[in-house]
Amino acid sequence: MSVTARPQVPRPGAILRPRDGITASRLRAPGGSQTHAAQHEPVPGSVGEWLREIVIARTLANEEALAGIAVEYFVGEGELTDQDGRRVALGDPVIPGGFYAFHKPFPAEARIPFEIEIVHEDDDLIVVDKPHFLASTPNGAFVRECVMTRLRVERGEDDIVAIHRLDRVTGGLLALSRRPETRGAYQKLFQEKRIRKTYRALAHLPEQGELPLGLAGGEPRERFSRLQKTSGDRAVREIDGEPNAHTTIRLIEARGSVGEFELTPHTGKTHQLRVHMNGLGMPLVGDPVYPRDLGPDPYDFSDPLRLLATTLEFADPLTGKARRFESRMSF
Repeated sequence: MSVTARPQVPRPGAILRPRDGITASRLRAPGGSQTHAAQHEPVPGSVGEWLREIVIARTLANEEALAGIAVEYFVGEGELTDQDGRRVALGDPVIPGGFYAFHKPFPAEARIPFEIEIVHEDDDLIVVDKPHFLASTPNGAFVRECVMTRLRVERGEDDIVAIHRLDRVTGGLLALSRRPETRGAYQKLFQEKRIRKTYRALAHLPEQGELPLGLAGGEPRERFSRLQKTSGDRAVREIDGEPNAHTTIRLIEARGSVGEFELTPHTGKTHQLRVHMNGLGMPLVGDPVYPRDLGPDPYDFSDPLRLLATTLEFADPLTGKARRFESRMSF
């Protein structure tokens, strides 16, 4: 489907529009009457003094996006803007507890060599087939090379926002909002788990013994467990305790040592499908993290994860009509 640009409508209250499809970052000044992390810190004498404190702190914390940059960047290329939409000078007084926006200096990124396929679009939604290896939203090293930023730039629409996420290595259906006025209604569907998502996956079958959960019969089976993400560790762990993750698993077909499965998540934990399948002794084909983290080069596209988000189904919150979207991707 061809790319169709639509006219931009200024967003009320926006203090700094995105640049190159990348949303402006926000800082909050110390002080003020509202509760926030820096409310009781002293208010610097000027914006320049405050920014110098920030740069030093971020440099010591090794936050590369701000570490060591010149303070003049903020009021120059960074376009520092206060909460009323006014450009700021280094000598200006700090608004106690005020919000400020600026553009971070993001470097160029090598292009991920896969294209986004448009599955559906209307005034409120864009549904795409996200290719493997392309992030859904800005994340870590990938800020420009993600679905959201690409679509914003290609269409000239700064209001495009992903309303859910897929892992960078997962392919398939991703829904994005086009209008702030209706975004909350669609986001609420995901928050309240009123969207049915179905995935297809290829997984390694156990070398010996029967398939777990009685899956060999082809009937849907349920997997419940408690998942925990530890900071600094890419892998999510299954631990003892009250289950917080639930997946329905069905074997579609066994092909020698590999099986094709239909997976339906009822909760939205990080890496849930991958962890559940690995925990059953059936890790997904091409998984770079489970059963062990291979630390792959993010630009190595030779062995994609065989996991696809294949269907999205929900009652439209604006019209009440049933909607179903199907991926055009395959393994």
